[in-house]
Amino acid sequence: MTASTGLPFDDIRALISSMPGPDAAAMAAVAERDAVLTKPAGSLGRLEEIAGWVAAWQRQAQPEIQAPMVAVFAANHGVVEQGVSAFPASVTKQMVENFRANGAAINQICLANDMSLRVFELALDRPTGDISVTDAFDSERECAATIAYGMEAIAGSVDLLCLGEMGIANTAVAAAIFHALYGGEASDWVGRGTGVTGEALVHKAEVVARAVARIGGERDPLVILQRLGGREIAAMVGAVIASRHQNIPVIVDGFVTTAAVAVLHAIDPSAIGHCIFGHVSAEKAHRAVIERLGVEPLLDLGMRLGEGTGAALAAGIVRSAIQVHRGMASFADAGVSGPA
Repeated sequence: MTASTGLPFDDIRALISSMPGPDAAAMAAVAERDAVLTKPAGSLGRLEEIAGWVAAWQRQAQPEIQAPMVAVFAANHGVVEQGVSAFPASVTKQMVENFRANGAAINQICLANDMSLRVFELALDRPTGDISVTDAFDSERECAATIAYGMEAIAGSVDLLCLGEMGIANTAVAAAIFHALYGGEASDWVGRGTGVTGEALVHKAEVVARAVARIGGERDPLVILQRLGGREIAAMVGAVIASRHQNIPVIVDGFVTTAAVAVLHAIDPSAIGHCIFGHVSAEKAHRAVIERLGVEPLLDLGMRLGEGTGAALAAGIVRSAIQVHRGMASFADAGVSGPA
């Protein structure tokens, strides 16, 4: 970790460095119970792993999910003026209203899976700077304050957090973060987003390349976030940090939400141990990022909507894993003969 300088990012680094680890005893208790349930050992595959994962990060031997929540962070981006999106910035606010009217895909998935949804607006009338010509956040302090807002947003009785986002042009911003973190060419990280193709897609990659060239090889992940990121991405960084300190497992959604956890992973790979990846997005570079992070998503449905949709669908699998673990009978209880 970087030595203390008295700057706002020092507080963020301190919170990351003080994150609690997994509860090995809770995970062992899950494994012990799993060994006597009425099934062949390992026959439920990843469901068995998920139950142990939830127990480890909830820090309790009997994991439970009673209050899952999808948190959608919404923000606007100055880089939209460069023509990197098929939609205007006004759509962000319109979609926030659609969320509140129960008219979006994420609303229906939450209803189908009995999950709560909270939408957090982040200064929609004040977009971040156009990253192709200036920094996204005016200062380290402003970026750190947005991270802190994300930390506060998950306060309450949440026991499983699904990350979601909404922000026209934010796939360009996420691509810029990945390009700055991982190198290569801008075109390696830029995808269709809201549906740009052909010359518009080439132009989008050129804008991302200019943005990353502008920061001159910066390697500090938090400074990359300040100079290239969006408010929703910074807020999700905060939400992931707070979740770890509050013993809340996190399900990551797609391309843009992965940019937030990639920032944390670049600081400390263990900082995302309490995160599971709901799906691999159809957005071009998401699979490449997931491979770099060394994780395996639960679903591959060809989705690239955002809004937390993939995370919310995956939450149904996580909840099923917990219900199976808690509700199945043991061989002794059911009077079923165990393995010879």
